[in-house]
Amino acid sequence: MPSVPFFLRGILPLASPALHPDKPAMLRILAPAALIAAAALVPSTAFAEKITLERLFASPAIAGPTPRLLKLSPDGRLATLLRNRPDDAERFDLWAIDTRTGKARMLVDSRKVGTGAALSEAEKMQRERLRIGGSKGIVAYDWAPDGQHILVPLDGDLYLADLAGGVQRLTDSPETELDATVSDKGRFVSYVREGNLHVIDIASRGDRALTTDGGGTTSWGVAEFVANEELDRRRGHWWAPDDSLIAVARVDESKVEVSSRAAIGAEGTTLFQQRYPRAGTPNAAVDLWLMKPDGSGRVKADLGTDPDIYIARVNWLPDASAILVQRLNRAQDRLDMLRVDARTGASTVLFSETAETWVNVNGNLHALRDGGLIWSSERDGYDHLYLWKDGAFRQLTHGKWAVEKLVGVDEKAGQLFFTGFADSTLEQHLYALDYRQGGEPRRLTAAGTWNDAVMDGAAARAIVTTTRPDQPKQVWLADAAGKRLAWIEENAVKGSHPLAPYVGDLVKPAYGTIKAADGATDLDYAMLVPPGLKPGEKAPAFVFVYGGPHAHTVKRDFFDLRMQYLAQQGWVVFMLDNRGMGDRGKAFEDPIHLQMGKPEVADQLKGVEWLKAQPFVDPAKVAVMGWSYGGYMTLKLLEAAPGTFAAGVSVAPVTRWELYDTAYTERYLGNPAKDKAPYDGASALDNATAIADPLLLVHGMADDNVLFEHSTALMAKLQDASKPFETMVYPGKTHSISGQATSLHLWRTIEAFLNRTVKAAK
Repeated sequence: MPSVPFFLRGILPLASPALHPDKPAMLRILAPAALIAAAALVPSTAFAEKITLERLFASPAIAGPTPRLLKLSPDGRLATLLRNRPDDAERFDLWAIDTRTGKARMLVDSRKVGTGAALSEAEKMQRERLRIGGSKGIVAYDWAPDGQHILVPLDGDLYLADLAGGVQRLTDSPETELDATVSDKGRFVSYVREGNLHVIDIASRGDRALTTDGGGTTSWGVAEFVANEELDRRRGHWWAPDDSLIAVARVDESKVEVSSRAAIGAEGTTLFQQRYPRAGTPNAAVDLWLMKPDGSGRVKADLGTDPDIYIARVNWLPDASAILVQRLNRAQDRLDMLRVDARTGASTVLFSETAETWVNVNGNLHALRDGGLIWSSERDGYDHLYLWKDGAFRQLTHGKWAVEKLVGVDEKAGQLFFTGFADSTLEQHLYALDYRQGGEPRRLTAAGTWNDAVMDGAAARAIVTTTRPDQPKQVWLADAAGKRLAWIEENAVKGSHPLAPYVGDLVKPAYGTIKAADGATDLDYAMLVPPGLKPGEKAPAFVFVYGGPHAHTVKRDFFDLRMQYLAQQGWVVFMLDNRGMGDRGKAFEDPIHLQMGKPEVADQLKGVEWLKAQPFVDPAKVAVMGWSYGGYMTLKLLEAAPGTFAAGVSVAPVTRWELYDTAYTERYLGNPAKDKAPYDGASALDNATAIADPLLLVHGMADDNVLFEHSTALMAKLQDASKPFETMVYPGKTHSISGQATSLHLWRTIEAFLNRTVKAAK
């Protein structure tokens, strides 16, 4: 999907702060003098250094360690994570921290264990789906239920690591093993090779192919492109809790259109015949089968009479008697919860979610042992948790705020844990709730912070990741009451921390709200004002835009150091969350339905109007930049309001939504085979010749998400109209345009363009 993560996850998270409702309101909209006064995060010191682009994209990572895939061992004694190396911020190794002592040690060194083999195209594409295309070393792992072994995929093969540092190789083949996992009881390891599902018996090391007809347009056990990219379903096979059965997706892409994708590299071009389901064209046909670990006893799940559906989620019931399948219709305005009998494949509909626009898919489902389900729904307009049992719903959380993620359920104590926005739209917290007695959620994390969390299976321990605008990512172990038991990654900005020399000159974000183009809806903004700006002095402004569905960019997170760099270079940096974006309820999201490129553009223009009215902003020197959906927004803004911006930078933009995939695009614009009008209105190509301001167009030449064709179509349109523009393309680079040297080149290019077209303009 054109979403925030792939261009903001890099080395520097993008964030912004918010007011907290239980504190005295400082200023809902800061006055100009207050904005200027707020410019310093901490008082500048004689020892503070200015951030440079060279330092931003060098190792060690300037924000400190950026751990990934945080997990607790089955017994809770170890916290494991992928940690990037001090000498190579893009290479990750597997580490373990003793939760009692806090002692950390490397379990698997990616430089000593792997073969260094080149990644297959299939694995490259999967990494792009996870937005880790530029990562090296270990990118995934899975605990065995015995708590003594960890499955580690590396360089296309599988390894089994023990807690003493030993590593055994499970596979040794020229082909890549994908989607490896350990079965729930720990007897088996399953993986997919060349389209077929394999199972390894860990005790005997016997490797059996459960399917044999995979390959070509057929695959078993992996998620199809749109499920992986647009529905956040990463898996294609699921083990029963007792290891007795596996639910396996069979994907037939024979009717999916073939796109000839040219991966243009520095030393040549490779043509890939990629099955890419453009909006309005056939999707892959996906069936679901249940089988034993040896492949026998195969039963097909009854998913209904309509074959043109999406399998959004698959979950086993605790007693392994059935699977729960979330069946989403192609129009995405109805989601059915199916109970599929594990032995017969027969299905029944437990309940349905419907919407006049679209139903948002989420992973917030927990099957209780008494037959009930914890489930989240937007049926009251906001994503809230419900208890479903015996055909009836009981709402557990209430209010004009949204739940984000169900983190854990303790059935013995009747407690559930979730992240969400009960305190502020701009602060994500971890909460606890007694789902039997009811009541208000209890916030477990500190006010003024942004938090994510994962829990163990018993919901007794949590690994919490916390940031603030002035504090990069910290990771800590908590008990069920939210008490910190140990640091996993304290990442304190002091002493030899890479950020310590620069913290004195960081800029304090200012924040507030403005009215949307509808005159009623409050929109959150974040802003950095250059340090040292004197009253009456005017500075150029840099508007960083995303604007697309499900995104949330203005928040009390660690502020993106690239934006800090621009502020130190004299730019007022401004970000606004417009209608159509996420975490604010359906009424906030729905205006873009069949209207993409209109309400969100109108809201951003309102933001620019407000920005230009500030006495410290030079209204003739306002630039705009965005990536992916933000790149699309940049084009639409330049087209809608020529002369409003001094220049625009559009990176990897969607230009014609007919060229983008089914699941994402049809969710918001409908099916163009039935009604093309919304697509015509949303196009960034049809009115491209209205662009009158300087434009820098950037794209990776091996992009398999927003294909390079989007930018070449725009280039041709502008060239045919003799419209000048500048461009920078990156051979061999995908949608994230990642890599330390490449990132440095990209941002040097952007800065030089903006200095020339905006700062130096008369």
